[in-house]
Amino acid sequence: MKWLRFFPHLVLAAAAILWIYPIFWMLSVSVQPEEAFFGGQLWPSSLDLSSYERAWNAGRFDRYFMNSIIVTSSVILITLFITAISGYAIGRYSFKGKGIVVAILTASVFIPAESSIIPIFQLIKELGLLNSLAGVIFAEVGGGNILFVLLFAGYFRQMPKELQEAATMDGCGYIRTFASVMLPLAKPVIVTVIVMQFIWSWNSFLMPLVLTLGKPELRTVAVGLYALKGENIVDWTGIAAGAAISLVPVIVIFLFLQRYFVSGLAGAVKG
Repeated sequence: MKWLRFFPHLVLAAAAILWIYPIFWMLSVSVQPEEAFFGGQLWPSSLDLSSYERAWNAGRFDRYFMNSIIVTSSVILITLFITAISGYAIGRYSFKGKGIVVAILTASVFIPAESSIIPIFQLIKELGLLNSLAGVIFAEVGGGNILFVLLFAGYFRQMPKELQEAATMDGCGYIRTFASVMLPLAKPVIVTVIVMQFIWSWNSFLMPLVLTLGKPELRTVAVGLYALKGENIVDWTGIAAGAAISLVPVIVIFLFLQRYFVSGLAGAVKG
């Protein structure tokens, strides 16, 4: 039966529609007036961009957007350095207890991040970084990066040992071999880490919320969306517009780097 050949395509098309529908609904709501939203109108009869103006100006999204850029870019840079050099040590060198270390790291991936929020809050407070972007950055760097260490370890493990031997014969030490030879070849994993960490940090909500309660001007975009919800009135179209604004950088980053992202995951798993 010929129709069976098209069945997988139909299933994928249906799944794509289900996945795209919430995004379409959000964009549709963001360009409608409040009365159209409560009327359940899906397709906008006219474009009303006032919700974007409210989200950007009244919702202080101009400040929140800059805070998110500072936090996300700083977290990515620090995370790249820590995870790359840790993955290089695990992937290229043998040491006593290496199997135990890898097993502990792998097991810790399954620990919920929310379970560590109290000790992280106490540590940031003791360091005097509460209600500061530096505190948010260090808190974001400290958790959820073990997966990247394992990705780098898997990728570095598959590299030919002749590269490292040649670098050693040329007089390169540990750091120079890593920075000049190995790291440039790990571009796919680097891009994978950038994309994944960007999405996680940009959309992070709980940690920035807790660490910036005393200074609302330090909120990130994700926390700023929550701030559009008042005690008595909820600006639904403003929230939809803010969500659309926050989604743009994620889509742009992924579209430009998706080719390296896929190859990085494939290479790490293969290794």
